[in-house]
Amino acid sequence: MATTEEHAARSTETLRIVRDMEDGLGRAYNETQLHFHEDFTWRGNVGCGIKHGLQEFRKNWQLPIRAAFKDRVYKTEKFIADGDWAACFGILEATHHGRFMGIPATGKRVRIPYMDFWHVKDGRIKDNPVFVDFASVLLQLGRDVFDGEGWEAYDSGERPAPEPI
Repeated sequence: MATTEEHAARSTETLRIVRDMEDGLGRAYNETQLHFHEDFTWRGNVGCGIKHGLQEFRKNWQLPIRAAFKDRVYKTEKFIADGDWAACFGILEATHHGRFMGIPATGKRVRIPYMDFWHVKDGRIKDNPVFVDFASVLLQLGRDVFDGEGWEAYDSGERPAPEPI
């Protein structure tokens, strides 16, 4: 079992690895193999998919996001690290300039909320569960995937929240 100091040092190193990767991706550079383990898995929520390996991640996530959204600015609100794991949440601001979920480019500036979790092994990111709020993005582009039935209506008082029987 690691001492408190060893755990803190590992957490610091994990966070450094993740921040280096985030910095590179934010600059849209293509040297991703420096940051990701050869057995890398990217696990997105519904609508985002699961990518096995760096080539699939690049082809089926990185490049489509770049094609759909330009002028991307990552605004990470908070990073945390615990041993070999790190996490963050934030907003990606971008301009919709390519087809996204069937919607042609609108030129609208959107905010894409996200949460990322990373497991670092052998100095590189091996596992990356990700949650991207595409429902929010679609709403900003004029498509309500909840068809007016989102629970925000309960919060606003527009509709009463159902109660269990």
